[in-house]
Amino acid sequence: MKHHDSHSREVIQRMRWALLVTFAFALVEAAGGWWSGSLALLSDAGHMFSDGIALGLTAFASWVANHPPTRRHSYGLLRAEIIGALANGLIMLLVILFIVVEAVSRLHQPQPVAGAVVMAIAAIGLIVNLFVAQLLSRGEQTLNLRAALLHVIGDLLGSVAALIAGAVIYFTGWLPADPILSLAVAGLILFSTFSLLREALHVLMEGVPHHLQIESVGQHMARIEGVRSVHDLHIWTLASGRIALSAHLEVHDLEVWPKILEATQIMLRRQFDIDHVTLQPEVPKGQRYEDSIRIYPK
Repeated sequence: MKHHDSHSREVIQRMRWALLVTFAFALVEAAGGWWSGSLALLSDAGHMFSDGIALGLTAFASWVANHPPTRRHSYGLLRAEIIGALANGLIMLLVILFIVVEAVSRLHQPQPVAGAVVMAIAAIGLIVNLFVAQLLSRGEQTLNLRAALLHVIGDLLGSVAALIAGAVIYFTGWLPADPILSLAVAGLILFSTFSLLREALHVLMEGVPHHLQIESVGQHMARIEGVRSVHDLHIWTLASGRIALSAHLEVHDLEVWPKILEATQIMLRRQFDIDHVTLQPEVPKGQRYEDSIRIYPK
């Protein structure tokens, strides 16, 4: 738990620095986009403002998730990180919608763009986004942190698009390059956003983690010496990196249950990295069972 607390504090500290840098440059980029008339810069500035909100939300969610369990919340508030990731994904959808609407409008009515100014500001934005992305990518990647990083990577792509658009307009005068590249970036971000939202909803619906097969876990448990069968097996994610499992184990003899429990816990931790385990032993009463191992996932 101490390791989890120190990790959360480190995440919050990184969030603060990333938040400060992001908001500061968003103001610069918004002013430059308005002055140069570039949609790519304006959309990137709007994206950076949403990044700032996302980073603040991530830091707040990490802080809330770090609170200890209470009588009301026996698991603590670990799910705050998942809710933060879900909220960030929804914010991203709004940003993408704004970019698409503006880009379509610009395609129908092209507006003059100062290519040189766009290139200069976009180049600085690219450096800033690379710095923030590097800051967020260090250490363990929780779903909440990945959501914030998705915003920043989308911003980084936006800076690249603005840089290319500025160069095309400066050297050729072709104005549609600005909204077309904005649409391309919006499409790339949309794919990652849907993936993030799907994963966050999967966790909130207490689905089995994608990297685990419930049948495989059940079979490994049933192979523990002294276990006849496994049923009512459930596996879910408490928060990023913390997996929980509960199951009923039918055993031959309750006297050896302590050994079975220890062996099962060790196997689950080593084999599947599951460290929050709740197991209930059962002994058949007056019923005949086949000798073969049976698994009954509910």
